[in-house]
Amino acid sequence: MDDSDTSDTPGGDRAAGFARTPVEASGISAGGRAFASERPDPAQDPGRGRRIGVDVGTVRIGVASCDPDGLLATPVETVPRAKKIAPGTLAPDLSRIAEIVREYEAVEVIVGLPRTLRGESGSSAKLAATFAGRLRTLIAPVPVRLSDERLTTVSAARALRDSGVRARGQRQVIDQAAAVSILQGWLDERSALLKPRGDHA
Repeated sequence: MDDSDTSDTPGGDRAAGFARTPVEASGISAGGRAFASERPDPAQDPGRGRRIGVDVGTVRIGVASCDPDGLLATPVETVPRAKKIAPGTLAPDLSRIAEIVREYEAVEVIVGLPRTLRGESGSSAKLAATFAGRLRTLIAPVPVRLSDERLTTVSAARALRDSGVRARGQRQVIDQAAAVSILQGWLDERSALLKPRGDHA
């Protein structure tokens, strides 16, 4: 999650055909203050197929993907955040993420939900949840999940620094590495939940 810009995006869009708004379905209360992350659920698991991981920042969006067996997450690209979009116009960042989902024939999208160390939600969480809700409407019926991403960007930055990547070129790489971390965490937990059921997909 890149917080070098303090801009926020408006939320509250109601998606046609949904009983609840996308942000409500993502666990945001009516007051916009409570955010609920999700965990892999065998009952709702779409099965074998590629997943896309997304780290939503105010300036950039990191994107990662995995193999069809859901074992290893790898970086894909960094998508610039759209700034001011004319009403009724599809934001280019949303359009690009939707295009990646189609290109990879993804069965599920995992969007990082940033939390503080105390587990609290703030403007960054609202930003991610709003983005996830709009993406959900755009790529339906492919499910979009919100996953707790506490410290993923910090961990990614430290790992890159330790590996010798220069700071000047770190920004976009960090965004992708954070997306990899978000997705890999989901894949590992999914694998642990499915194995007892005899499902190795």
